[in-house]
This record gives sequence, structure tokens and C-alpha cells, in this order.
Amino acid sequence: MSFAQVYTRSVVGLHAPKVIIEVHLSSGLPALTIVGLPTAAVRESKDRVRSAILNSGFQFPNRRLTINLAPADLPKDGARLDLPIAIGILAASNQLNPEDLSGFEFIGELALNGELRQVTGSLAVARVIKAEAIALESEQESRQLIVPANNGAEASRVEGVTILAAQSLKAVCNHLQSLANPKATDARLEIVPPTPAQQHAGYQVDLADVKGQHHARRALEIAAAGGHSLLFTGPPGSGKTLMASRLPTILPDLSAEDALEVASTYSVADSDYDYGTRPFRQVHHTVSAVALVGGGSRPKPGEITLANKGVLFLDELPEFDRSVLEVLRQPLEAKQITISRANSQMTFPANFQLVAAMNPCPCGYDGDVSGRCRCRPEQIKRYQDKLSGPLLDRIDLHITVPALPIADLQNSSAGETSEQVRIRVAAAHKRQLARQQKVNNELSPSEIDKYIQLGEGEQQLLQLAQQRLNLSARGYHRVLRVARTIADLADSTGITSAHVSEALSYRSK
Repeated sequence: MSFAQVYTRSVVGLHAPKVIIEVHLSSGLPALTIVGLPTAAVRESKDRVRSAILNSGFQFPNRRLTINLAPADLPKDGARLDLPIAIGILAASNQLNPEDLSGFEFIGELALNGELRQVTGSLAVARVIKAEAIALESEQESRQLIVPANNGAEASRVEGVTILAAQSLKAVCNHLQSLANPKATDARLEIVPPTPAQQHAGYQVDLADVKGQHHARRALEIAAAGGHSLLFTGPPGSGKTLMASRLPTILPDLSAEDALEVASTYSVADSDYDYGTRPFRQVHHTVSAVALVGGGSRPKPGEITLANKGVLFLDELPEFDRSVLEVLRQPLEAKQITISRANSQMTFPANFQLVAAMNPCPCGYDGDVSGRCRCRPEQIKRYQDKLSGPLLDRIDLHITVPALPIADLQNSSAGETSEQVRIRVAAAHKRQLARQQKVNNELSPSEIDKYIQLGEGEQQLLQLAQQRLNLSARGYHRVLRVARTIADLADSTGITSAHVSEALSYRSK
């Protein structure tokens, strides 16, 4: 038979749609044609595949080869299709049994000597294989996934999918040939054991590193408990960046599914990630809008997606281009971002916590007791006006961070550790999930009416505050969400005037 089918996966955005590679050998002058919207990396695979097959001890067919990547209207990119293309050629030329391929999916890049190199997106591929098997509700086992050896540990984090890791094309072929011979067990690839999940995420930093700043530490705890956004304003060296970098350490541990989702995103983006930890993305102020939210001719995830389930930190907020900051307005509300292009549309998750920091004026010392600020009032106003009202209105907690007294720096007594604070945060988080199945920051207006009930005194307090602070409807709802989080931290079923007052104190700027 001069025809073979091999199953593999492409990676489009964060998804891994199925691709069927069809290989047909026909008479005619020797040629190799790849059709089905291959990108340059896929078109170039013909040279890598030819050398890898020859250097692995097989014959490259001296006939006309047509390779179809189905579905034909789905773009295919990356070198992950090298291995399945090589397997298809060998099966179509009867050097492998085509019937043995139906139970497998293959991904991997080939070196010229036949070795397999690591590819991106292996975790995303394994997750989709598992999801499809569950959706079909079939008693049949899902296909086994053969990956390069360096991808084995990553792909094996998905339970319920059989992962086989190989060092070379020759090892994969030996495995497939051994299936017809029950005695040839030595040639078979070993199943990669599931990678054990961490019980608790480990971080290199700790909240105990922060000296003093009790008001800001309290705001960090509230932000962590309810998923709220946060803006630090203070002079240089007051600890804004230090505190922002400690926020992931007091957030509740990621669930198993959330940890897989985050790791899958970093696998597709080919970025390093410490599995199980909350992402912390510190973005430089020269970032472009496309780099921040994602995009490109074939949309790829941006910084807000890489910060999904974690923290996005924007230091020196007024130094960012205003048009860049404005693109954050919709993701902050929707918790996702949709990138539309002429030939494609892609939705990426963007459920991140925004933490920003800024100086009060261009020199940074406005309001300092030393009086060393020399900025004119119009300079300060121009500096602060770089931030739009709608963006500031979407930030829940506005915190003024004063300069730290030397006495606090010299105080050797350690403050609360991240673990101590995380216990309180996790308890408040658990109460929210038990009550409404989501954190307070994600409550819709109708859910606020259902889950946040105020007494007459609290309502009057909010009415007075609305008049003095000119709260918008969005600002009013955000105050209620913060008050609900403060009550949860206090293990209070109802919201008191004290909770509302503290929530309002964070909207005074």
C-alpha cells in the first residue's frame, strides 16, 4: 500500500487542534510536495526529514511524494510535524506497518541525524487529548502520545494520557515494529510516569522581607483575598516594587487544573515557568500594546495572558504610553482578551491581578516631609494626567506608600511571613467559593445585589461617600466588592460600617 495516515497536532493560539497527515506515494519523477497551509518551518521539514530517515538506517522512497496536512484550511506551523511526516513516509513506503499507527499521535522536531528535539506546546497537546477522550465518553482508550525525551516530563503532568518519550526517530520506529512481535519488549518505549504535583508552591521571596508599611501590607492582604487590583503611589525607595513582588507568595495555591492551564500557556509561549507557582510578570514601560495583550498576524499570547492566574506588575505607570495602558480596560473587566485579524480570531484568558506603582510627581518627592520636591503644580498635574480616569476607576485599591523611616529599616524583628498571611487569605478565599463559587472581584452587578446585603447605616454611609468622592457606578460596585472581602477576612457574614469605611479609604485617591 502506498498510502498512510498519521495523527498529530498543530498549535493555534493556546489550542491544539487535530491534524491528519496523509502521505501518498505515486509513480513519476522524484519529488516531495506538502499541501494544506504549511508555514515556512513546515515546508522546510522535507530536508530535515529526508536526512533523518537516511541517517536512521531507512530508505527514502525515490518516487513522487504528496503530503496533505488536513484539515486543509487550518494553518500549520512549527517543526513539531517533522516526526509524524517521517513516520508517514516510512509507513507509505511499507517500511512500517500503517495499521500500527492508528493508536498513536506524534509530535517532535527531527535533527539531521535522526534525533528528536524538544518542541513547544506538548502540555497543551496532552490536555486536548485528555479533553477529547472525556468528551467522547468512549470506553476506548485515548491515543498514546509519542514526544521527544525532553518533553516527556512536561507532557506527563496530564493524568489519563499515556506518554511515550523517545530519543530518536529510530527508537520510535523500533517501538512501532515491536508491536507485531510480543517478544520484542526490549525495543519498546517506556511509558513516562506521571509527574507528581507539588503540595505547596515554593517561592524565593517572602513578605517578611518588607519592613514597616503596615497600611500597604494590609492592602496587599485584601487584594490577595478578593482578587482586587492595586495601585501604589509613593516616593522612590519606599518599597512599592518589593511589596508587589511578594503578592504571589500570599495568594492561595493554584488548583491542579489551574496549574496545568498556566503551565500549558507557558509551554506554548516557550517560556520558563516554575510549575505550580503564581505567575508574576513585571513589564517594562517601553512595552507595545501587541506585546502586552497579544497579537500578530497569527495571534500569540501577550503579557496579560502569561500573567493569567497571577500578577501583572506595571512599575512607573505614568511612563507607559497612554494608548498601551488603555488596552487594559476591557481585559480588566472581561478577564479575557479577543484578538481579531482578517483571517483569524483568537480568545486568550486574562484573569490576572493588576498591580501598578507610580511616583506622585516627576521627581518623586511630592509631599515628602523633607520638602525637596521642586516640581511646579502644573508639572505634577501633567504627570498625573497621563493616567486616564476610566483606567484608575477600574483599580480597586489606591494606596499611598510613605517613605520608610530609618528606625523601621533598622528594626531587626521580622514581620509576618507569607505563610502566615496566606492562611488567612486562603480561609477568606474558601468562604467566597463556598458562598458564590468565585472570588469577590469577579461578582457581576446582579450577583452583588444577591450576595452583598447592606444595612441602613451602611447604605447611608455609601450615599454620603458617593457625594464626596464622586463615585461612578463602577466605583460603587468596586467598593462593595472590597468591603465584602474585608468582611470575609474578618470571618463576618455581614458587612458592617467599619468594613465599608475601610473599603472607602482605599478609593480616596
